[in-house]
Amino acid sequence: MQGRYSRQELFSPIGREGQRKLKEKHVLLVGAGALGTGNAEALVRAGIGRLTIIDRDYVEESNLQRQQLYSEEDSRLAVPKAMAAQQRLAAINSAVTVQAEVIDASYAELLELAEEADLMIDATDNYETRLMINDVAHQLGIPWIYGACTGSHGMVFVILPGETPCLRCLWERGAVGSGYTCDTAGIIGPAATHVVSYQVTEAMKILVEDWQALNGKLIMFDLWKNMHKEINVNKVKRKECPTCGESPVYPHLSHENLTKTSVLCGRNTVQIRPAEARKVNLSELEQTFAGQGYPVKRNPYMVTIHFPLHRLAVFHDGRMLVHGTNDQAEAKKYYTKLFG
Repeated sequence: MQGRYSRQELFSPIGREGQRKLKEKHVLLVGAGALGTGNAEALVRAGIGRLTIIDRDYVEESNLQRQQLYSEEDSRLAVPKAMAAQQRLAAINSAVTVQAEVIDASYAELLELAEEADLMIDATDNYETRLMINDVAHQLGIPWIYGACTGSHGMVFVILPGETPCLRCLWERGAVGSGYTCDTAGIIGPAATHVVSYQVTEAMKILVEDWQALNGKLIMFDLWKNMHKEINVNKVKRKECPTCGESPVYPHLSHENLTKTSVLCGRNTVQIRPAEARKVNLSELEQTFAGQGYPVKRNPYMVTIHFPLHRLAVFHDGRMLVHGTNDQAEAKKYYTKLFG
């Protein structure tokens, strides 16, 4: 018992048969930030067969505090996260096939990449993408694991199509989603690590097909406030849910239900409009970014935030103008920073 996975094989719920199953499985990981890098490293070290990583962003200095696969050199060179992760993971376990996709995944791309996956893991930073993952998983019948964290707080839930409530059920009942992001509430590394521990453990149960061992509850914690809860959410599953109900239509696989971005002609400005209007607390937004040292102005209709390279105008219904760019992908990053 001196092999690479010997200590894992000694753990009876996995054993040699479980290790064989791990080697045969393919995981699709959406996001390569704090949750993504933690999940990726743990799964690659555990000996899964194949890992596909999707991420649209590149490494920045502010990532290094919690995103464990990246180096200062990655930040200096602005290496795309998926590529930097792939390079580091190859050095950790060359026997695992790691595929890097540097894309802002659309529903068509997610569908294509997920078709060969045994499991999807959410490591994203916004609910639009999560709801897209939710629809793809249910259309293809693939389990997926939701995870989120900000500040010292985190949440994890395993979603099994046809059995558990889906993310839309939880979202519409207010069970998930705090409205905060890492750019508004900050984050400490242990919160991300704690979410990763739950996600990877539940992932390994699925991959070795120990379905009875799954937690089955919505896990919530706040490390700073010494809070831990596990909530039975089975009753929030809805027959009329457009994703997991009796007549699914998978609304987030439709372009009409996604956030719209458009370049305003001649203004060097991108407009971002959410799929559904949202009520923004302008006063709270002003206080958050003024407290971070950014010049901020507010009137009854909008808040204007001056970042070093761009100026944002945020309206009370969630619409945003990003001045100083015609790059829609760059503009959308700001929307994610504010609203997740």
